[in-house]
Amino acid sequence: MDSKTNVKVFPTGMRLNEYVALEEGFWSDEGLEVEILWDVLKGQMVRWKDSYKERPQDLPFINGEQAIGSACAWGSISNAGAGMGKFVPDVHGVSPWGIYVRADSDVREPADLADVPIAVGLRAGSHFNVPWHLEQYMPLERIKPVNVGGFGARLKALLEGEFEAASLLPPQLDMAEQLGFRKVIGGEFKTLWWVDERYPASVLQAYFRGLQRAEEAIEADMSRFLGLWHYSNPPEFVEQEWNYAQFGRGERFVNEPISRDEFDGLMREVERWGLDDTIQESEFDQIALSVR
Repeated sequence: MDSKTNVKVFPTGMRLNEYVALEEGFWSDEGLEVEILWDVLKGQMVRWKDSYKERPQDLPFINGEQAIGSACAWGSISNAGAGMGKFVPDVHGVSPWGIYVRADSDVREPADLADVPIAVGLRAGSHFNVPWHLEQYMPLERIKPVNVGGFGARLKALLEGEFEAASLLPPQLDMAEQLGFRKVIGGEFKTLWWVDERYPASVLQAYFRGLQRAEEAIEADMSRFLGLWHYSNPPEFVEQEWNYAQFGRGERFVNEPISRDEFDGLMREVERWGLDDTIQESEFDQIALSVR
């Protein structure tokens, strides 16, 4: 029996692809022995008010562990620019996003969110999406993201009335709907993978082929895999009985690159929002790792 290459992975929990690739043996078929870092995955769900480079998803890179992760496009290029691995420009994801409030909230329209504290996860998709979507409705200085941490923590903070609004990602979008929350604004955004640069291109190619096979399987029969969302159930809601059959499929995997122009635009937005203070290197060729 051929030996397999060991790969450590921490999914965001926003898509089914990793769970499908694991359960269906797609990575194994590609010669990979994938270890899911479940503690990092769960750590991304719970409350964390840690500083940047102390977040659960940062620690594998800070501790020198060879791992594969992903984040919103802004986050992945920022993480790479801050010295935590490299971002891969050759594939991307497309994910839904939304800001939710409780059913009895006075917030009805996006403009009503001016000066309203919004629960986000520091320098992650729930954070970067807030200015990106809300700037068309109000000046940047009236947009008030507040770091709460993981998506289970943001959902719980909304449920308990700690925050008027929360920025949510899959599958909390469907969880919010089942809890009776109301969406104020929604949209889509891109994600990118950030990886330890010691991984050979051939290993990363095999990893992404597994995700592509999972994408094809989900597209062919989404309902078959919706139960795998149980892997993304936050510890705060372990007793909650979700109807996974009514969930969407979350982020989708797109086997296409982002352009250099798109990268430049993402970096300009990070700078304009004042979220570039941790970036040490911003040149594409220095922080990108192409696997093509």
